[in-house]
Amino acid sequence: MAANADESVDVIGHILDHHSLEVPFVNAHHVFDGHIELPHLELFGIDISITRHVVMMWIASALLIATMLSCFRRPGLVPTGLANFLETIVVFLRDEVVLPVMGESGRAYLPFLLTIFFFILYCNLFGLLPYSATATGNISVTAALALITFVVIQGSGIVNNGFFGHWKNLVPSGLPLPLLVILVPIEIIGMLAKPFALCIRLFANMIAGHIAIIVFLGMIIMLKSYWVAPASVVLAAALYLLEIFIGFIQAFIFTLLTALFVNMAAHPEH
Repeated sequence: MAANADESVDVIGHILDHHSLEVPFVNAHHVFDGHIELPHLELFGIDISITRHVVMMWIASALLIATMLSCFRRPGLVPTGLANFLETIVVFLRDEVVLPVMGESGRAYLPFLLTIFFFILYCNLFGLLPYSATATGNISVTAALALITFVVIQGSGIVNNGFFGHWKNLVPSGLPLPLLVILVPIEIIGMLAKPFALCIRLFANMIAGHIAIIVFLGMIIMLKSYWVAPASVVLAAALYLLEIFIGFIQAFIFTLLTALFVNMAAHPEH
């Protein structure tokens, strides 16, 4: 049985950023026509318009703040339900990631690392909801997260070793000048490669899963046949569940590598 749909599947359009929000209905008078246009803003000729991914980050941040405030507004009480689940994650990250990697000095960085983890996690999971978008599937977002991490990495090195001591630790002491000419550029490239890897890893993993889900569902329209619908839906549902797991994994990996890189900069002798 062939489908009568003539629509084409715009895979890239579903994952790119837009200047409008999709709404789960089309207004009867076509006021919205299925979309809500977002304001276009410019500052000194620079486009600072509010886009769909910006709105998704705002919503994810608001949900994160609301969740934490509602779950832990009474810290003296024994947590239950969602609060117990979130506290389990916090304790796991503290006792199994931050402290083993960074030692007791890692407690100072725990608020930053937990904020990074939960913000990425909320953005990853929120993007799986219908009519939403995954902000972490935007390379500009992951680049901004990587840039913040880069600043924290360099700041921890400077605070613990001094400004000149931090940059001096880029290469081992006592090396002959010809080797320094080679090693210094290599170390600088390696220093920049760490946040670059964080940026690309998170972006690529989040966008790849969404493309796969859209492609499997779009096969029904592209092949114009209902016979492929059961297999497409089953595969898409399996990938959807996998994406939930990947959302947690990618937030964990970003946090783990950040803790590792910060500790390497703060304690280069280890």
